[in-house]
Parts: sequence; C-alpha cells; structure tokens
Amino acid sequence: MLLKRSAIFALCLVLCAGLGACAKPELLDTGPVIGAASLNDTVYATADGERLHVSSWTADDPRAVFVAVHGFNEYAGAFQLPGPWFSSRGISVYAYDQRGFGRGDADRLGKWAGGSVMARDLTGFVELVRQQHPKVPVYVIGTSMGGAVTMKASVDFGLKADGLVLVAPAIWGWRSMNPILKSALWVTAHTVPDKTATGSQLEIWPSDNIAWLKAYSKDKNNIKQGRFDTLYGLVTLMDEAAAAAPKITVPVLYLYGLKDQVVPETPSRKVMASLTSPNKQVIYENGYHMLLHDLQRETVYRDILEWVGRDKIATPVSTQRVRSNNSE
Repeated sequence: MLLKRSAIFALCLVLCAGLGACAKPELLDTGPVIGAASLNDTVYATADGERLHVSSWTADDPRAVFVAVHGFNEYAGAFQLPGPWFSSRGISVYAYDQRGFGRGDADRLGKWAGGSVMARDLTGFVELVRQQHPKVPVYVIGTSMGGAVTMKASVDFGLKADGLVLVAPAIWGWRSMNPILKSALWVTAHTVPDKTATGSQLEIWPSDNIAWLKAYSKDKNNIKQGRFDTLYGLVTLMDEAAAAAPKITVPVLYLYGLKDQVVPETPSRKVMASLTSPNKQVIYENGYHMLLHDLQRETVYRDILEWVGRDKIATPVSTQRVRSNNSE
C-alpha cells in the first residue's frame, strides 16, 4: 500500500511539472446584491439573483419546521423519504438545491460555489422560512456536505436556528486527511481542475438500502461525478466545519453510523468531542453514511423527533448513546 501511495504522489508531481504553471480552481461566479431574497413553493431567489429550486413536505398545522440541507452531488430530492414521514407527524420540511447542484442551469452544475456562499445561502433561506412560520421553532438538518454548510453558517453567519441536526456531517478536512491524498488532490485541482472522478472503483456502500441506492443512481438530478476543483473546495469546507464545531452555540443533535465508509470515524469522534454547546450524540452500530435512507431509517427519524420534542437547553452539555441494533 505504501508503494502504491508513493507512486500516486510521484505521478501527481510529474503531471504538475509536465503541465507547467498550475491552473486555478474555478468558482461559480456570484453577482452583486440586486434585491431582497424571496421564497415561494418552488424557487428560492437569493439576493444576488440565483434561483434555487425548492422541495417541501408540509404539515397542515406545523409544530416545528425543518430546513433540510442536502449532501454532495445531491439535491433537495434527497429528503423524499424523511420529508413525508416528518410532515405526517406535524413537522414541515423545506429543502432547496444548493448552488452548483440539482436542478440548476446545466452550465453551472458540478462547479463549486464556495463554502461561504453556500453558508450565506442557507442563512438567507432559514430567515425566509422563519418569516413564513414566525410562531414555531425552526431546526436545520444538514446531511454530509449539508452538515458542513450548516456548521459553517451557524458560526460564521449567525444562522438563526433553534437547533442543528447534523447527520454524518462532512468534517474530513485537510488537517485530518492522509498526506498522500492531500497532495494528490491539491495537484489535480491546480492542474486539471475541470477533470472529473466518479469514485465508482472505490467500492463504497453509502447505505444498506439497496432499492434506494438503485433509484438514487438513476435520478438524473444527482450528479454522478465530481470535478477535482469541486472536491478541493469540499475538503476546504470540511476543514472549516471541523474548526467551527467548538464555536457552535445552539443545541446540536449529532448522528453517526459506525459503518460509514464516506466520513471516517476518527475525525468524526474528534469533532463530537469538541462540541461545547448542549448536544446529544447518537451512534448507530448498523448505520451507514446515508442514515436517513438506511433500512433502519425510522429509528433515526424517531431519535430526531424525540430530540426536537424535549427542552434541549436543560439537558447536560453532552450526552452520547450507542444504538446496537435496528429494533431499539
């Protein structure tokens, strides 16, 4: 393995030398503020004119609202399983396609907007949802990359949420990544930034729900590959999210599965240990990365519902629970 990694590193150095001057990772262009942000049933229009598609699952008389933030290469449709479950229990769920993902303009798909832009978008979306539901608590559920965006928005942009539900948040940043991987990603992002990788040969199982994974792979709104400069931006965001964790001040529910093959356990436990706000951590022995889609997903849903229904401020600063099977 060491020889193989060394060979990868050497190849990247040769590639960089062969191409001469390094290119610059590309970011999606953002325009100036042109008006107030707005939200309707289908579109979230940001202050700089970006039109992001919205999906929602609403309760007739909601007792709480969830703003759901999807993961990397996904879109708001990632919540089509938990959305109806929560709405049928009195919680409305609103989600939007983040910039560069989902149902946006084809020429912008797959390009990285930047962690700050994405966090700012989330902050604005939550403010608009609060205006529509001024009398009920609003929580943010961030999955994977969406969890990282949520953490950054909470610290850097003063996200006005009553609590955060972090579902296997993407926190595997530069400081915790293998040096070989770091070097390889830096080189590719600065030499061939627009080239893509699928990760299909990694044999990673994000969930044990095979039927869902088959449907997920056929969904045209999910991006099937990632540009190297987008992956570079994602790792930077993950680093920022990990650094933000101890600065979060609102209550946190942190969910993680021990069978997660996407976000490693060691950096996840380190981030969990760094939380200083009132927080509860639930670790699922049979949980994969896509906890909201696993076969045991309703166990996860019930844990979220239970947490939302309690007085989180009165709980100890940190509690942790391990679920050992699907039937608890």
